[in-house]
Order: sequence, then C-alpha cells, then structure tokens
Amino acid sequence: MQDKQTLVIGANGQIGKLLIQMMTEQKMPVKVMLRNAEQAGEFEKLGADVVIADLEADLPDQAFADCDKVVFTAGSGGKTGADKTILVDLWGACKAVDKAKQHAIKQFVMVSSRDAGDPEHGTKAIKHYNICKYFADKHLIESHLPYTILRPGRLTDGPLTGKITTVRPSEQEQQVISRADVAACILQCLDHSETVNQIEELYQGEMPIQEAFIKSVKGRLG
Repeated sequence: MQDKQTLVIGANGQIGKLLIQMMTEQKMPVKVMLRNAEQAGEFEKLGADVVIADLEADLPDQAFADCDKVVFTAGSGGKTGADKTILVDLWGACKAVDKAKQHAIKQFVMVSSRDAGDPEHGTKAIKHYNICKYFADKHLIESHLPYTILRPGRLTDGPLTGKITTVRPSEQEQQVISRADVAACILQCLDHSETVNQIEELYQGEMPIQEAFIKSVKGRLG
C-alpha cells in the first residue's frame, strides 16, 4: 500500500522550496500545489507530485486526494496590497482548512506569524497581515482538525542551524529565524506527534528543534 502524501500549499515560496528539498531528500511522499504549470518541472525532478491549483479560485479535490497531511506556507508576499493578503493569507487559508476537513486530513501545519496571536500590539505596518493570520489560525483551531501552528519571527536568508527557541526574545533584533530553520521545524512537525494541537513561536536559539518543541509542550503541561 502506497504511503499517504503530504500536500504542500505554497511550495514555490522560499520556505516551501526549502521544505520540498528536505522532504524529497528524506524520501517523504509529497505533493506540491502550484498556481503556474511552468513551475512544475523543478519539483518533478526532485520526485514530488504536482497539482495545479489557484488559492484564489476553487480548490480541487484532486489536490487533497491521497494526502493525510497538509502544510500551508503560502503568502501573498510583501509587494502586494492588503487585498491580496485577504485573498491568500486569510481566505485561501480558510478554504484550504475546509477542504482538508472534507478529506479527513490527520495534521494541518499552518505557517503563521509571530504577532498573529495579538495583532493589536504587533508591528503596525503589517497589522492587516497579522489580522488575516489571526483569523486563519482561529479558523483552523475551530475546525477541530489536528493542527500545528508555527509563528516564526522575522525571516532571514541565514543558514540552517537546526537550533531554535520557542520563547520570544526580549530584544527585537533577536526575534528572527532563518527560512531554512523554519522549513526544518515544519519537517520536524510532520514526523513527530508532540507538536499536534500546539501553537509555537519560532526564533533562532541554542536548542535542537525537537528538544525545543518537547520542552515547550512540557512547560505548558506544568
């Protein structure tokens, strides 16, 4: 019997590409959802299955077929307006959650943002973005799907370190994490159950990823 796949929505983004490379290197069955068919070749070469679909349109059942996990790491990007943020980061995410529920997905990993839990006191310049992330996260939680919500700090193009903290540093300049480490955190979540039904902030740190997640969960349980 063929192993179920993980559907990655936003695979052509910077984090998505890093994640797909890590997953295919580990021979993890993966399906990528792309808006542009011209992008399919590079993912197929890595061994990923490809489905063409647009988050701003109806999502096809084909995208979720034969999948038991979903990663949502899509984003409208910093160069678009608030309208695209609403359509992709909020509405697109909610549609993906609803479709995942129809297909009884066993884990939905949402890449959110550090201030999604409290947009009112987050970075003012991207308040609309954090509000969209807040409601997308809320929709996922209320769907009763098994979820993992990751809220990384400011993203950098730094190297993969494999070490993080889930505790927000007091200094703004330390509230950062590389995209490579975020991708590694997603990979960890897909392979270990301790992150299911958890919300974790992600920052550069000194603790190996799995240890940091376990410590965070144990801390909540007292």
